[in-house]
Amino acid sequence: MGKTALATRAEVAEYLRVPTQTLHQWASAGTGPPYVKIGQRARYDWQDVHAWVATHPRGPRETVSLTHA
Repeated sequence: MGKTALATRAEVAEYLRVPTQTLHQWASAGTGPPYVKIGQRARYDWQDVHAWVATHPRGPRETVSLTHA
């Protein structure tokens, strides 16, 4: 299995353009992108984040790019 960099909650929040607290609330509610806990920290696989975005479309005037830096 190949290695992929896991994203921090702050990185995913920046990508989604939401506050980190929103990701925390989504995680608590079970509605946000999938994540794993490593110690006390949440980590996100970018493929999971992209898949989650693809299944949660936004309004017609908003677009979400599926690329990250």
